[in-house]
Amino acid sequence: MSNGFFEAPIAVNEPVRNYAPGSKERASVLDTYRAMKSQHIDISMYIDGKTVATNNKGIMVMPHDHKHILGTYSLADKSHVEAAIASALKARQTWSDTPWDQRAAIFLKAAELIEGPFRDRINAATMLHQSKTIHQAEIDASCELIDFLRFNVQFMTEIYSGQPESSNSVWNRVEYRPLEGFVYAVTPFNFTSIAANLAACVAMMGNVVVWKPSDHQIYSAKIIMDIFEASGVPAGVINVVFGDPKMITNTVLESSDFSGLHFTGSTEIFKNLWKQIGNNIDKYKSYPRIVGETGGKDFIAVHSSADIEEVSVGIIRGAFEFQGQKCSAASRAYVPKSLWPNLKSRLLNDLKTLKMGTPEDFGNFMTAVIHEGSFDKLAKYIDQAKASDEAEIIFGGNYDKTIGYFVEPTVILTHNPQYETMTTELFGPVITIYVYDDEEFADMLSLVDSTSSYALTGAIFAKDRYAIGQAIKALENCAGNFYINDKPTGAVVGQQPFGGARSSGTNDKAGSPQNLLRWVSPRLIKETFVPPKDYRYPFLG
Repeated sequence: MSNGFFEAPIAVNEPVRNYAPGSKERASVLDTYRAMKSQHIDISMYIDGKTVATNNKGIMVMPHDHKHILGTYSLADKSHVEAAIASALKARQTWSDTPWDQRAAIFLKAAELIEGPFRDRINAATMLHQSKTIHQAEIDASCELIDFLRFNVQFMTEIYSGQPESSNSVWNRVEYRPLEGFVYAVTPFNFTSIAANLAACVAMMGNVVVWKPSDHQIYSAKIIMDIFEASGVPAGVINVVFGDPKMITNTVLESSDFSGLHFTGSTEIFKNLWKQIGNNIDKYKSYPRIVGETGGKDFIAVHSSADIEEVSVGIIRGAFEFQGQKCSAASRAYVPKSLWPNLKSRLLNDLKTLKMGTPEDFGNFMTAVIHEGSFDKLAKYIDQAKASDEAEIIFGGNYDKTIGYFVEPTVILTHNPQYETMTTELFGPVITIYVYDDEEFADMLSLVDSTSSYALTGAIFAKDRYAIGQAIKALENCAGNFYINDKPTGAVVGQQPFGGARSSGTNDKAGSPQNLLRWVSPRLIKETFVPPKDYRYPFLG
């Protein structure tokens, strides 16, 4: 038993390394990338602290060179999922009884391991299998994941310290119990940090987890589990299964011990999971917690007072970093007529300097999209724009999957604000621009708000403070994260809690105490020191 009120280390955001030419970190990560690229790895599932291999295999390829096979990974059948659930439940009692400071120490150690000996490996795995540039891998797989782990420990201590008032005669206290059962974590390909955090933050609060990563993030998921094992996460606390998502989900949601879903992915899948949980509600011991962050149709709204150089940078970084494969990526922009000629010239000139290719070449700003399905979807919308009398491609529009799934950064100009690429989430390097009359700024804001069912991120570019205030009010419901004179991507843990509403999710704000609170079940304990011995109240006299 611990006798002390412990203070966790104060969390500070991990500095981003710049990997400049000639730097030691540049040489080191390139060496690791090339070494891992040359290997053929077979990745097992992780159940009850043991690696579990099967003869049924999936194949891992590099999106930027899809003929290069990185390795294979084991696919689960129903018995493996059931074993993962049983392992989690077996581990639950000991783990939930583990003092919070001991749980915190494990994940603080994990952060230090990522900061040091595992940094190159987790960055390289993210570059290889998810086709991120070194900068995108660094800010995601290393820095953001380190931040999640350190800040969540700090948030956990803040939650536990929140206590009710007491009096001389009554002592009230609240304990923040883990959920009764296990949590199912379903994670996406596009952020290594999100994938790790969806399992880790739940476990940090004393819960046990069955984790199903995306098939296109298996390599970095393996590194994550190596880190968790090295940091001392006990057997059974986080169990990892790969394979058919429908079979895995059906098996998980049939269990009476299912207590929560932590999800990041598509809106359609999340809605279907919610329905399935609702239909199974009579099976469960408690009402499951459902936390999800899904899609976005994120916007940049430009006022006539904006600086065109700032807008150009916001569009390029917001729309084309990581090939637009961020749920927060800018995919529609509204530009005033007075600024458009100069902005168009600046934007196209900037885009001409942008390079695309393998992440091994640090001169590339973009690489490939994640898989052939994504490539084909994007090619379809680009071809439709080429043939449409409502749209014009003013930059890019080419694509090639001969070697990798490469789609050029593409800018579509439309005179129809309801054109399909203005309303549909594409999840790729395509942005559509609509030019409006300057005097219709208020109407444009209304259009931004009403165009999409999503409400994840958005930005306003303006120097006019009244225009900024007008936009903040008019757009209050269509972006959970709203940016002023900045791109709508790049939320930093501890600084910009992330999440959206409407069709974009439950807005439980990853990177904040709000999210962690979803994974505890508070119990109030009231202790009366001298109980009454007569039932009669004074008014009965």
